[in-house]
Amino acid sequence: MLDTKDILMILHPAIAVAFVFPIIGIVCNFAWQTRQRRLTLARKEKSKIPPVVGKEHVQIGKWLTGAVVASALLPLMIVLWLEKNNIFTAATWQEKGGLIAFQMVLAALTIASLVFLFQATEKLWRGTFATLAGMGLVILGCQEGIFRRENEWFVSHFFYGTAVALLMIFSVAVLPEIYRDRSQKWRKAHALLNAFATILFIGQGITGARDLLEIPLSWQKPFVYGQCNYETKVCAAAESRLKAPFLAQSSTTGSMTDQQ
Repeated sequence: MLDTKDILMILHPAIAVAFVFPIIGIVCNFAWQTRQRRLTLARKEKSKIPPVVGKEHVQIGKWLTGAVVASALLPLMIVLWLEKNNIFTAATWQEKGGLIAFQMVLAALTIASLVFLFQATEKLWRGTFATLAGMGLVILGCQEGIFRRENEWFVSHFFYGTAVALLMIFSVAVLPEIYRDRSQKWRKAHALLNAFATILFIGQGITGARDLLEIPLSWQKPFVYGQCNYETKVCAAAESRLKAPFLAQSSTTGSMTDQQ
């Protein structure tokens, strides 16, 4: 059976698989239908795609943004408040109470900013709430204890996820500009950035699966982190077992030589 910490750690991939990735497929489907309908109408032809598809694309897109940001915040909060610093112990609050309080306020402000972003209509407020939500996500991700794989940033699950979340926030912030801009520049930028986000989502699936293989269960961590060398890819106990047959053979050879 999994411990409580292990169950909490798999919430992030579970939510991603069960909710985020299906919503990505729905959003991509609505985006394609919306574009096809617009191109058909531009040719003065009648489209079989219902007009409501554009509205549904916007609505599901907001759901996707919320799901992505929540999926990015959840592992940060679990690591910061349970894995590295257990907030349910008095010693933690005595030693790092100020830092934890700051992180909690920052997380609350990030969530609140995203909620207000969904409701904002004025350009100034949309830019303000989008900036605050993005800053909160980045600052929490830069806290000590978060594994970012900085030495391999180009295949980092953390950096892919942060970039995707920021792109989703940006998409919501510029949504009204897409419909107001007659030059279609915002629409083209929206399409290109979200095409890039789709590629990052695929990278998220690959790097996330890799990280699940690399992260040991809580009861395995003392051995894996204490006795395993990630450069040679060998653990101390396994290395000793590999050397044992050689040592036994050397001992046998030495005994036969002494007898002769």
